[in-house]
Amino acid sequence: MKNLFWLLLLSSQLTLAQRYKPQPITALLGAFDEEVKLVQQSLKNPKTDTLNGIAFTTGSIGNRQVVVAETGIGKTNAAMTTAFVLAYFRPERIIFTGIAGGVSPDLQPGDIVIARLTGYHDYHSVTFEQKPTNQTRDAISKRMNPAYFPADSLLLIKAVATAQKTTFEQIPFTSRPPSVVTGTVVTGDEFVNSEARVNQLRTDYKADATEMEGAAVAQVCYQQGTPCLVIRSLSDKANSNARQDMLTFYKTAARNSAKLVLAIVQAL
Repeated sequence: MKNLFWLLLLSSQLTLAQRYKPQPITALLGAFDEEVKLVQQSLKNPKTDTLNGIAFTTGSIGNRQVVVAETGIGKTNAAMTTAFVLAYFRPERIIFTGIAGGVSPDLQPGDIVIARLTGYHDYHSVTFEQKPTNQTRDAISKRMNPAYFPADSLLLIKAVATAQKTTFEQIPFTSRPPSVVTGTVVTGDEFVNSEARVNQLRTDYKADATEMEGAAVAQVCYQQGTPCLVIRSLSDKANSNARQDMLTFYKTAARNSAKLVLAIVQAL
């Protein structure tokens, strides 16, 4: 019976490997339903498979094959889904779409930050030399990761060029149409809603936006050698009004981010 169990397990793994053999495919991830809904609705010939309890929807955008998944909120959920999509689909690249809180005083809800750098604001450790660090360590190579994970340079160039030709929805009550910038996005398991915390993130990390998943996705991709890009549209300014602003504006912000992601995929 024991041998039969292992044969069945090996057989199921081989079936998955054959079904999701390496192919030119782009993975598009978002933390919750509103962030991935527009992307999923834009797919041609969508097909959904549930693997390890997570729904992965494959299809095409233009001539590009994609797989779309909702990671769930927070770093652990994001890292888990990223690891699964890499294992099952072997994507050529991963693009993360969603909302964020604004940290830069120059930005307003509706604006988009294309993450040139992504890092953690809640990871703090001490090296063997007794020096404080916010660098994580690659569990496989044992080497220290960079404090900030750089975006894939080609994806970054493509995103900036595509954004210049894309029209975005303006958030009601804002003073101007949405702008698109490249900048630093910081990640932590914290919904930031304090002026004091915003000032700290700006001072300590030179952050432009804050969210709860991007650096976890970027770290997994960095360690596995997969090109990655994080795109965030601001739903609020992460201040004391953040919760109300987020609930009011997150659908528009999520659509803006997804719209840019769709345009990037079509331009690849």
